[in-house]
This record gives sequence, structure tokens and C-alpha cells, in this order.
Amino acid sequence: MISLDENGYLSDASQWTKEIAAEIAKEEEIDTLTDDHWKVIDFLRSDAEKNGSSPTIRRLNKTGGIDTKLLYSLFPGGPLKKATRIAGLSKPSSCV
Repeated sequence: MISLDENGYLSDASQWTKEIAAEIAKEEEIDTLTDDHWKVIDFLRSDAEKNGSSPTIRRLNKTGGIDTKLLYSLFPGGPLKKATRIAGLSKPSSCV
């Protein structure tokens, strides 16, 4: 069983798997994770591991090469919140 915090994010990032990501995506009304979704998720996980926190949307765009419009189309209605939750990261400090 996985542990979630009060906001529905994994409280233990080591529990994250691609299968768990797919289940969280379904909860976020994203039925299938495409290659573009995985590009975002992989960048988020890699960047957070290097820097100790989830990147901002600006960082995703500038460093990750992920177009902001694409990000919003992949994760509608709160792209950074949804993407970091699916990636098994904590809620970004830039999100309310």
C-alpha cells in the first residue's frame, strides 16, 4: 500500500513506480500516459533529484525544453500540480 499526504501526493517517493504513475494519472483524468507525458515526468524526477525540489513551469520550459502550451494540453487544469503528483514528487511550493 502506498502512503499519501493530505494533498494526495506520495509521502514516500521511493514507493513510486510507472504503474503507480499510471494509476495517479487516471485519478487526474488522464487515461493514457504518452511519450510526451513521460518526457515531462522523467524531467521532473531527474531535476528534482538533482536540485532537491520540483522545478517550476519556467524551468520545465527553459531547461527541460518542454513547451508551456504542450504542458497545459498534457496536464489540463493545473499542469504542474498534476505532473508532479503523477511523477511521485511533493507538491511544488509554487502551487497553492
